[in-house]
Amino acid sequence: MKKGNSVFRQRNSVKYAWIQKHSNEFQITIMCKVLKVNKASYYHWIKQGCQLQQVDEKLNELIEIIFMQGRENYGTRRIKDKLVQRYGFIVSRRRIGRIMRELGLVAKTKKRYRINTTNSNHNLPVAPNLLNRDFYASYPDEKYVGEVLPFGYITYIPTNEGWLYLATVIDLYSRRIVGWSMDDTMKVSLVNDALNMALIARKPQKGLIWHTDRGSQYASYAHKDLLQQYGIIQSMSRKGNCWDNAVAD
Repeated sequence: MKKGNSVFRQRNSVKYAWIQKHSNEFQITIMCKVLKVNKASYYHWIKQGCQLQQVDEKLNELIEIIFMQGRENYGTRRIKDKLVQRYGFIVSRRRIGRIMRELGLVAKTKKRYRINTTNSNHNLPVAPNLLNRDFYASYPDEKYVGEVLPFGYITYIPTNEGWLYLATVIDLYSRRIVGWSMDDTMKVSLVNDALNMALIARKPQKGLIWHTDRGSQYASYAHKDLLQQYGIIQSMSRKGNCWDNAVAD
């Protein structure tokens, strides 16, 4: 056992590791005597190591489960939170990151999409900016402003329906939404339905000013026909000037 000479001056944990490594070559009892370590302590060290290995294996399993349940979107921060909330495991993000690398778990990078709700690149006639940033109304149903917004991405529905668009009609007197409509496409009917809701509910007098951006839905002939039917005066923001319709945003 000359190979063990350099181990004599080491800590017990190093001696235990040497004994375990050479357990197939020499008797454990003899090695413990030569290295002057307690045999029971050696077996306790072995048992403790097995328990730690079991904990590591369980932790690896839980991290992989949480990662897959998160649709491969969770990074170390989210996984750390889930380990505490669900299983009471307090683990550093550094350790989680190391385990994820060992398991080949790479979180997907979410792409940010900018949804353009204003298509002003069209040849349809546009109305002048009659409102001219005068967002004050002296009585109800004097001035309405409209906008189309991406209402939200339905990530929690398995069918992944995508974007929903919300068209709103705001009365500048009360600053309240008096009409709205929602659809998965930005059709002319989206804005017409929203305005129709307001017109049916509020019954405004002729001469109402209806201010929007220069989007193709608002510039369409079908929308202009609706305005003409109710005697509504159309007003549109200047091209590329979002402040002309800031109150709707």
